[in-house]
Amino acid sequence: MDDAAVKTMTNALPSEQVINRICQIFGALQCTTRLQILLLLQHGPLCVTDLENVLGQSQSAISHNLRTLRQLDLVRTKREGRFTLYHLADEHVSVLVDMCQQHAKEMEN
Repeated sequence: MDDAAVKTMTNALPSEQVINRICQIFGALQCTTRLQILLLLQHGPLCVTDLENVLGQSQSAISHNLRTLRQLDLVRTKREGRFTLYHLADEHVSVLVDMCQQHAKEMEN
């Protein structure tokens, strides 16, 4: 590979800050519970109690995982009466989860 090609490829890489953020996101998705939460939120907003019932985990465990997902801006909150509803932060998160799920399903075959 010539120097110009190497320079072009190097310049195309995201900043170190962006790469670190991507690593944090993929690191967070290594946790089965966090990934299940994102998969469930693709169907619509849920409160902690809903997630507790579906996942069969304690409120504190669910809240801890939601805090991590919020810090990475993968989920956001919305107050509705006395409940806090969690939802996917944006369409990018949904696409990321969908693509990972499709890739994993293809690997089964």
